[in-house]
Formats: sequence, structure tokens, C-alpha cells
Amino acid sequence: NYVTPGYATAVFVSASGVQRVRTTAESHRRIAIIEVMGRHSGYIALGSAYGQPDILLLPEHPLDLDALVSRVQEVYELQKHCVIVCAEGVVDASGRELGHERQSTDPSGNMLLSGAAEALRNLLVDRLGDEFFRQRRRNESARAAVFTRKIGHTQRGGRPILFDRFYATQLGGHAVDLLLQGHVNHVAILQWNRTQGFHVSSVPANDFRDRWGLIHSRRVHPSCYDPANLRLSQTGIDYLLPIFTNSIGADDVESIRTTLFDSGNLYRPYHSVNTDIGKRIRYVE
Repeated sequence: NYVTPGYATAVFVSASGVQRVRTTAESHRRIAIIEVMGRHSGYIALGSAYGQPDILLLPEHPLDLDALVSRVQEVYELQKHCVIVCAEGVVDASGRELGHERQSTDPSGNMLLSGAAEALRNLLVDRLGDEFFRQRRRNESARAAVFTRKIGHTQRGGRPILFDRFYATQLGGHAVDLLLQGHVNHVAILQWNRTQGFHVSSVPANDFRDRWGLIHSRRVHPSCYDPANLRLSQTGIDYLLPIFTNSIGADDVESIRTTLFDSGNLYRPYHSVNTDIGKRIRYVE
């Protein structure tokens, strides 16, 4: 499976968020740490490179704090601010999550991660210290100069962009075809190669399971990341380009233009699809 529909929209939101947060970091000469979703998989963080962060931190590559501090200092000296994208599942040198798991779960049963960005902020504040900023005519403490933001659930909501709408429809149709052909316990997947481009295919669902029957999160391949420079590699760029080069359609822009500032929004309450569904549900006695 090359990519899953929904990924492009999540990256669209994340990259846009990175661009917007940079405005504050740059104007106030601060260090911004932006946390994105993905749990133990760094693909959303990888895609957020479209927002041009200065540093990317992925869960697949344990944090080298010395290298990070050195890179932050280098970037700050050059441009008087720094923007870091941090995946929520990023780990330290011992493999422990920076936003270590609390003993509670989300509605899906996954252990909650308490905040990698905030943990990273504390590490940078401690290592950089107040003097680093005072020497650069920043009359504020390290704790004031380093701030965090979470893109949060906006990554997984709202209107999908063209890439996701089109290929989700294709995959849904292929899934129905599989059922009609008698192929049960199969998964419709989206593949890509240089000859065919994107095309739908399928695999037996059990191919996703290990010998103990568990399904693991897909990890970013090491070749997609440049740990020496804390950024994506050329292989990572080559992976992203087919997905995002034409991922936004003219209708995406038109939808924003015609719906967001629709004057009717000021007069009408939001109408939930759940209301319509509720009217159509009938219970068998």
C-alpha cells in the first residue's frame, strides 16, 4: 500500500499549520515546536515538510539531543527563530516516548501520549538556558522564548482534498467489486509505480498480520529521512511528490470561497448529518 486516503488531507492541514505558526516564531524571534499526529508512525510529520519547518523529528529515529541543540543554535543564529515539527510518538535515545504514555486510553483503546512537544520544550529550555537568548538581545527567558503548538484534531476533520476524495471513492468501489467476486477478508489498497501511476489493487487482510496475529503501524523507511540534518532525504521527497503534486483541485479552493464566509452561516445553525440519520433509523421489536 503506497498511501491511504486521508493522509493527503492530514498533511495539507499540518503543512498549513506549520506555515501559520512560523509567522509568530519569526516576528517574535522564538523557537516553535509543532506537534503533529501519527502516534508511532512519522508519515504526517514527514509530509509536513511541505510547510518548510527547519527541523523534523520522527518516531522512527531516536532523538539525539546534542545534535538537536546544535542544529537549533545554528538555525537561530542564522534567522533569529526556529520551527521544529515533532511527531507525537518521537522517542529518546533509550526508545522511550518523550510524551510518555499515561495509564489511560483513547476511545479506540490506544494508550494516550501526554505531549512530546512539551517534553521537548523542557529539554531545550534546560539545554539552551536563559543566557543563550540574553546574549542575542532577547530580554526574555528560555521558557518564554520556546513555545509549543499542537495541530490537533483539525488534521482528521473537515472536507478532504481532491486526492483523498477521488481515491477513497475508487477504493470503496474496488472493495464492493471484491465482495461481489467472492473475495472476503481482503483489503483494497492504493499502489503507485512509474509506469501506471496510482492504481487500486488488493491483498488478503491476513498479510498485514504478524505470526501472532497483530497488525503494526506502518513505519517510515530509514531511507526517507536524513538524521544528520534532521530533515527528509531525497528518497523522502521522491515518495511525497506523486501524492501531493496534484493533490489539491480547483474545487477545493472554490469550496473555501463559497462556503466559509457564506452569509447564511451567520443565520443558520449547523445541521448535523446525525440528525438526518436519526430520523431514518427504525428499530425492530
